[in-house]
Amino acid sequence: MDDIFGRQQAILIADVQVNGKNADIFVRDDGTIGAIGEGVRKQHTGEADIIIDGNGAIALPGLVNTHTHAAMSLLRGYADDMILQDWLSQKIWPLEAHLTPPDVYWGTKLACLEMIRTGTTAFNDMYFMMEEAARAVGEAGIRAVLSYGFIDLFDAGKREAECRATENLVRHIRSLDNPRITAAAGPHAPYTVSPDGLKWCAEFAREEKIGIHIHLSETEKEVNDCIAQHGKRPAVLLDECGILTPRTVAAHCCWLDEAECTLLGKRGVSASHNPTSNMKLATNRAMPWHWLKDAGANVCLGTDGCASNNNLDMFEEAKTAAILQKFFWNNPTLLPAQEALAMATANGARGLGLATGRLLPGTPADIILVAVHEACNTPLHNAMSNIVYSCNGGAVETTICDGRVLMLNREVPGEKEILEGASAAAADLVRRAQSS
Repeated sequence: MDDIFGRQQAILIADVQVNGKNADIFVRDDGTIGAIGEGVRKQHTGEADIIIDGNGAIALPGLVNTHTHAAMSLLRGYADDMILQDWLSQKIWPLEAHLTPPDVYWGTKLACLEMIRTGTTAFNDMYFMMEEAARAVGEAGIRAVLSYGFIDLFDAGKREAECRATENLVRHIRSLDNPRITAAAGPHAPYTVSPDGLKWCAEFAREEKIGIHIHLSETEKEVNDCIAQHGKRPAVLLDECGILTPRTVAAHCCWLDEAECTLLGKRGVSASHNPTSNMKLATNRAMPWHWLKDAGANVCLGTDGCASNNNLDMFEEAKTAAILQKFFWNNPTLLPAQEALAMATANGARGLGLATGRLLPGTPADIILVAVHEACNTPLHNAMSNIVYSCNGGAVETTICDGRVLMLNREVPGEKEILEGASAAAADLVRRAQSS
């Protein structure tokens, strides 16, 4: 059984639903989709190393989480129900000060396990000690865009250190020569990074042809502070520093005004909606999805970290995004199910520069199977509706990334060891922090 997992091989997935039609999927041994449609099994059975019985499951592209701090899975449930600034200054930052490389490794391993179990095959991560995150991702078998959280706090000396850390991470990730793992520049936010730091990140990303991952207008306070400090709103400041590009993912975007949405659309920016985290931390405004969409921005979906979500389930995130938009903007037609799923698949892949996000011949085989013989999918009047409004990640039974089976019939190899290792790391982290 173990030889099924973790290696590229020719796979025939028989009897699934693709876009509402019965189909089979053939995956070549180079990790790409060879054929999709009725009758595919007759043509390719002899070529398949393994055959997966889909049992009528709904086949979807692997989901793409465009904003995470994966290692914060170790902080899940550590501090909840607090004012944002108190939560950060009293709980999160003091604990993070004691993080070690093994913590980041185990936290990222745990996050990857949770993503595999809930159908996510690619994520966009910003944190610290990211060489360890890359090691965890490499072992897990999923895709990631990794960025070092660049925070200079308007100090020239610290800025130099952050520039070197960013350069080192990009160099390290390239040395891995793993096509599933790429690097991005990660200026944290306009309120933690100086204009000089932002300009350096923009230029470095342009020279290295890598993406940019940043937080933008999560709270009203940061918008007001930016206007007071710089005389302009955050998106305008970022644009002047060269940060807004088609390679940029801007997380949150709750407090953008219409002109800023137009600017993001004009620059081709991907805006990552993180509704659960925003609601839990009471940022008091939903991302203006309709303004961004009308402006032509690529709107995608992210969970944020497990300290503020508290999970990485993109099915839950899609539902929350859809219902938050309807509720906050008082319009039940906003963000219909099909567009919510597109945010979690094709839009996310586009934001990360991936060729995934759609099930098409020739594309990388990032495929998940969602069970239909489940209460959440009974009855199945409208599969798209059920996927977004009825299911959660627990309905995913098989996860394939890059033509490699990572979960089959809800079995993930090595799960017990990951849970034990992450639990021990989290307990030790809290012990160190409390004894300091």
